[in-house]
Amino acid sequence: MSRKNRAMLVGSIGAGKSTLTNALLGRKVDAVKTQALVYRDWIVDTPGEYTENPFFYKNIMATALEVTHVLFMQDATKRKMIFPPGFSTGFNKLPIGVVTKSDSEKADVEAAIAQLRKVIPNGPIVVTSSFTGKGLQEIRDLVNCNSMEEIEEYVSAITEESVIFI
Repeated sequence: MSRKNRAMLVGSIGAGKSTLTNALLGRKVDAVKTQALVYRDWIVDTPGEYTENPFFYKNIMATALEVTHVLFMQDATKRKMIFPPGFSTGFNKLPIGVVTKSDSEKADVEAAIAQLRKVIPNGPIVVTSSFTGKGLQEIRDLVNCNSMEEIEEYVSAITEESVIFI
């Protein structure tokens, strides 16, 4: 992974941010509730409260200054959307939508994708499973892209169905 590119994970409490962080970094440890910003290698894991409470948006905005990409995470087992429409446009960073828990029997992947489409008007959405590894390499590759054009080129060149571009 290129050290110059860093990604911040944002999403609701329990969306799978810490589990995804561990999976992306190949760490075989149980995820624990994130209480503060956690910097691990090229990933910044944020507490779910930062996204669920608009009073904490300033923390997300300040942390975004340190990264090149923002991963907006939507739990496929939850119907609740915590991001306002167009939320990704408030960041001058490359957005990546991430559907988590796609392997759960309770998952509604199509609904999660539809929710992320409202948050990210332009960019990729990756359907993931931290347990099977689905979508993990694609996220690593997308974070190595340095522009939306590079991202679009990457997505159009892969045959993996876990990534779509909107």
